[in-house]
Order: sequence, then C-alpha cells, then structure tokens
Amino acid sequence: MRPRDSLLEALLALRALSPRISLNEIVAFLYTCENEGLSVMELAYVAGLTQSTASRSLRSLGRPGTDWAQEPALGLVDAFLNPADARSHVIHLTEEGRAMRERLDELIRRCVTIEYGT
Repeated sequence: MRPRDSLLEALLALRALSPRISLNEIVAFLYTCENEGLSVMELAYVAGLTQSTASRSLRSLGRPGTDWAQEPALGLVDAFLNPADARSHVIHLTEEGRAMRERLDELIRRCVTIEYGT
C-alpha cells in the first residue's frame, strides 16, 4: 500500500472544511492563495470560470455572518470594495484562509515521490 500523495491530502484537507466543497470553490481558493487582491472578474478570467460562477464560489468561501458570504461560508476569504472600481470587490484571505494556505504548502513541501516496484 502506498502512502497518500500530497495532492490527495491537500484536497482532503479542503474537503474536511465542508464535505460539499466544490471543485470551483477549491479552484477559486487556490487562485486567491496565489493572487490576493484580485477582483472577482480577474479571478474568473485566470481560473477559466464565468463571473457568476467565480462570484458564487468566492461567496461560499466568505466569512460567516457577513452580507457578502453565502452558505457554507467557510471563512477563508474576505471581499472588500475595489478601490479602483467601487462596483466590484477584491478578494483577500482571512486568517483562517492563510492558515489553510500554509497547511497546503506544508503538505506539498513534504511530498515524497512514490516509487513503484523495482
């Protein structure tokens, strides 16, 4: 039996937040990890999502109790009015989002190549 690989372990760490987390939500979170401060429209473009899908995915990752977030409101990102265009939002990680990013980075750093039979 081989050990769990880092990608699977990272996906399971995200799934532990909510068993219903979608692939689009995972993609939106990972792009936000690499590009804090993107607008929803910019994130949609780089992630290959429609703007409405990107917005819904990010809202699902939002901080519980805020007007912007929607269920399951996983608390990983915050949305702020875009200083360049007050009609849109820019996305940043919350403390919980930064902690998850660090956890995923650590899982990837300690990755061990799986070697098959000799």
